Amino acid sequence: MRFVETLAPLTARLLLAAGSVTIAACGSLPSMPSMFGGRADATAPAPTAAASATQAAFTTSTPPARSEPDRPVSPAAQRAFDEARRALRAGRTDEAERGFRALVQSNPELGGAHANLGLIYRQAGKLPEAVAALEQAVRVSPQQPLFFNQLGVAYRQQGRFTQAREAYDAAIALDPGYAAAVLNLGILNDLYLSDGPTALALYDRYLALAPGGDAVVAKWVVELKNRKPAATSAVAARKEKE
Repeated sequence: MRFVETLAPLTARLLLAAGSVTIAACGSLPSMPSMFGGRADATAPAPTAAASATQAAFTTSTPPARSEPDRPVSPAAQRAFDEARRALRAGRTDEAERGFRALVQSNPELGGAHANLGLIYRQAGKLPEAVAALEQAVRVSPQQPLFFNQLGVAYRQQGRFTQAREAYDAAIALDPGYAAAVLNLGILNDLYLSDGPTALALYDRYLALAPGGDAVVAKWVVELKNRKPAATSAVAARKEKE
């Protein structure tokens, strides 16, 4: 898959503790022209060590490569988060949204609640609300690379490519081994910033980080190396008409 924007949604996890979160791929981009192979933003975290008991999982995925030190979480807040998490996993999105909204009001320091809310908004197509929630998540949890990666996806979906690049850069600065953010930055440079050399370097870096490699991204590398400027311009022109 390409970057965390593959066509098949990826599931990751959001954790409760004041900012320790892994994030799910909430929706994918519209399919791109065929020469680009339908790349989509990657949202799954890099495989790393398990989170602490206070960092309740949103779904079943691997915790982030780096997380903030644990902060005290009240039993009431933990129960509220768990209830909202269960509702979201069961597909009761409205109930989950109400739960996370109540949590960010009562416990605004919990980055995981803001991030989960941002993902719910993004899935619903409410991009301004999603961006606002994810921006708050990174404000209260500035050491959480997964929040920055998700914020980058939301910025990209809004067409705010410079800010998306900055968000992905922040995620990678926090965790240089965060493969999903590296891939997302590669896709951003490839499809949206028209910077082929940078995209190629990032794809190569992602492949070095990806366990067992990634045949799809390896194919993108070949396509990018063989891509002709005229063909790229033609695709860009078609995209502008969409």
